[in-house]
Amino acid sequence: MYRILLYIHVSSAILSVGPFFILIPIVNKLGTAHPGVQQAYIGIFRTSVRLVKHAGHVLVGSGILLIVNSHWAWTTSWIVATLAVMGGSVFFLARAFTPVLRKFDEPGADQHFLIRKLTRSVWIYLFLLMLMLWFMVAKPVLW
Repeated sequence: MYRILLYIHVSSAILSVGPFFILIPIVNKLGTAHPGVQQAYIGIFRTSVRLVKHAGHVLVGSGILLIVNSHWAWTTSWIVATLAVMGGSVFFLARAFTPVLRKFDEPGADQHFLIRKLTRSVWIYLFLLMLMLWFMVAKPVLW
């Protein structure tokens, strides 16, 4: 059972990180895209964020089950660090993408500002995800 949970956990981690690498070139094309194409890019962005959110739920659930079914304690430093970063990333994900994507539909929106904001958010979120991935793979002793 543990190996199946681990497979689910790793698969959901891939689904949580992967879409953001696809979004880097898409966000770069938003500024020069015609309105119809731009809406298609925004649709891809919204779908990717939704996929990441749902994969994150599976990731958290499988992670909890893995810890419960292993020798790791909840107070282990890499687990505590992962949970701390995850808490921040959940808050960040909720504020970084959906509200900005909605503003693209508003008339007179400063699209260059919104694109810069999305680009920055993608890179920050990727950093947070990769940091959590490092904690889970390297399992560093932090204290």
